[in-house]
Amino acid sequence: MNDHTGTEPPAGLLRHWVHSFEEDSPGATVYRPEDFPFPPARGRRGMEFLTGGVFVDHPLGRGDAEESVRGCWRVSGAGRLRVWFPGTGRGGRELEVLSCDGEGLRVAAR
Repeated sequence: MNDHTGTEPPAGLLRHWVHSFEEDSPGATVYRPEDFPFPPARGRRGMEFLTGGVFVDHPLGRGDAEESVRGCWRVSGAGRLRVWFPGTGRGGRELEVLSCDGEGLRVAAR
């Protein structure tokens, strides 16, 4: 069940989230706040939701170096967030939020 309405972002969404791949399940991808005590890993991807609809994707780049890409986000329906990257040639995506609070963000695995 989603813990937010169709027009407002989930409580606690506006922050830098880092992929906690150890906690993923077949149906969900898990993210934790960037200050979470993660176990050692070669690299982790992440994403930031900022005020004003600003989104920052933090993928793993060549050699595991981060190459952040700025984009935009908005609520696109109940439990859904649309992310896109104007002027970059990069495709957008829609995230289905399963749960979100100050401790974790779970999105449907695709």
